[in-house]
Amino acid sequence: MKLEELKVYQVAMEIGEEIYRHAMKWDYFDRKTIGGQVIRAADSIAANISEGYGRYFFKETKLFLYYARGSAHETQTWIVKAKSRNLLTVEQSEKLLSKIDFCIALINGLIKSIGSSPGK
Repeated sequence: MKLEELKVYQVAMEIGEEIYRHAMKWDYFDRKTIGGQVIRAADSIAANISEGYGRYFFKETKLFLYYARGSAHETQTWIVKAKSRNLLTVEQSEKLLSKIDFCIALINGLIKSIGSSPGK
């Protein structure tokens, strides 16, 4: 299966694009501070999924999925901060947080499906 066919990767890519579109509307200071942080964290979700997918050993693949999950949680924190600073509406933040929760569930499912094999 190609990386682009993985639902978890598709959702992670959508998250990054949605957050980018929101952040690019913010004023200069907010774009450069919180905007840069939330975009990097969100883009890191898909980037780590793809890096892990390109690994040949299960342990390495899982490690990058753990990184992706950590980036998803970091993204949630930045979204909460953006909402508290009135950069995102309640509706926008809830939609993004819900999508990230779904992505985390997909990442967890992928981690479990890989399992653990001795020597891998």
